[in-house]
Amino acid sequence: MSPDTLNSLFSLFIGFALAGALASGYQAMAERPAGFGLLHEGVAPKTFAAVPFLVFAAPFIIMRNTLRGARIERRRFEFVMMATIISGFWSLMSGTFFVMTLRAAGLIA
Repeated sequence: MSPDTLNSLFSLFIGFALAGALASGYQAMAERPAGFGLLHEGVAPKTFAAVPFLVFAAPFIIMRNTLRGARIERRRFEFVMMATIISGFWSLMSGTFFVMTLRAAGLIA
């Protein structure tokens, strides 16, 4: 496996792990699952604070909603596959940003 492929897989896994940790932490503190409904609470500081949180937690939220929809609503395979690709790409990008931030801070080589 080439180093670039390994780096991309590492970023993908870190992105999903970060999204899951953020969403699970939110659920533990707020006693309700995180969702995109956090943006529909009007113009308030809480809404603006939800944007960075949702940027990094979105892959987990997308996959959770997609898998629940596939099981409950019997969504078509194409829709589930498209949502999985979008979630994976989003996770790759957020994981890449997180890894780059850790490298800039000197925490990883």
